Amino acid sequence: MILPRLLEIVPPSSPVEALVTVPGSKSITNRALVLAALAPGATTLQGALWSEDTEIMVNCLQALKIGVSVAADPNESGNRTMTVRGTGGRIGHGGSREAPLELFVGNAGTAARFIAALVCLGEGCYRLSGTPRMHERPQGALFEALRQLGYSIDSSGDNLPAIIQGAGPRPGARCRVRIDASSQFASALLLAATRGQWEVTVEGENAEESSYVRLTSEMIASFPQQAGTVVVEPDASSASYFWGAGWALGKQAATRSSRIRVADWMQHSWQIDAQFPSILQSFPRTISRRQDLGDSIMTAIVLAPFADEPKTFVELGRLRVQESERVQALHIELKKCGASITEEGDTLRIVPGLLHGAEIETYGDHRMAMCFAMLGLVVPGIRIRNPECVTKTFPDFFLKLSHPPPSGLGVLVRSELS
Repeated sequence: MILPRLLEIVPPSSPVEALVTVPGSKSITNRALVLAALAPGATTLQGALWSEDTEIMVNCLQALKIGVSVAADPNESGNRTMTVRGTGGRIGHGGSREAPLELFVGNAGTAARFIAALVCLGEGCYRLSGTPRMHERPQGALFEALRQLGYSIDSSGDNLPAIIQGAGPRPGARCRVRIDASSQFASALLLAATRGQWEVTVEGENAEESSYVRLTSEMIASFPQQAGTVVVEPDASSASYFWGAGWALGKQAATRSSRIRVADWMQHSWQIDAQFPSILQSFPRTISRRQDLGDSIMTAIVLAPFADEPKTFVELGRLRVQESERVQALHIELKKCGASITEEGDTLRIVPGLLHGAEIETYGDHRMAMCFAMLGLVVPGIRIRNPECVTKTFPDFFLKLSHPPPSGLGVLVRSELS
């Protein structure tokens, strides 16, 4: 689906009944790709997400001489079946310092961090670079931990671009890594630690309980040791937009009997955002980014003006250093729609009230586009700038909105000139 520079979401005038599929988890797909690359033999990933972020990861692995084949998934257009021919920890040569192997990671945080640790197991020099926003995102704690393990990393201000000197496994090497800025630092090290023969100690932000670090550890423990098949769960963060859409439509008189469900929903999941439906059902007064929800907290924030009481969202600091400065972006764009919202430190407070249409800046951030498109289902006049940014994790998102029920919502998505 080729998207224009500006889209208007037209609220439905009658109830919506839909059972939608969502693509596979980005977090699980990219972790599984790394683990499969390091395993001996071939591993098949079923239901793996195919989006900008996972394509970047596949491209990097292929540049490192790790075979990855990609085939269509008959059940979900946003997924692929991937077969990874693991090398047992052998990584393709990186080149010389004068001519390092170039690896482009776009604005994919998982690819940037996971590949940085992975190439340390190789030999020679690797240069990692990305988009301007990726060059602003933090890497310092990861680079410091890799240096503790004995690897050489050259970068300006501990940001990308960076040149990493691979030196192979370092038996008995130890490091400590803080995850205050990103749990991906710890995940990157843990994914490569077995082949690198490293000992990794994770510190900061409830390190032992961090949901994404726990996801990584559980995947490592359960991953096939030889050849095997891994089934990737549906992406819980992406599913939050459809659970949220059903909740919001249920608040409107014309669509109160709407029923929107997500197909193949997990009874048990490694993903923190799988808690979103139950948290939305109770919608507590205070929700924490550290303890309650991951990226789907953005969905809850955008829904808060329709709640029955004021809501407070706390510990949002990580949102500031992701694809956009998300705390500020949410504040600005909700205010633009008439929301009563205040920002204090890393906290947002929202008082319920009427909203109106507005032209929404997405800041090139896929989650901003999808959150406010959901808002457009119940607020007339919501227009989304640069909707194409959803290709990062959910290329067919707007197709799911416009496709007729039951596999889509049947909503009118109107193209406008920008």
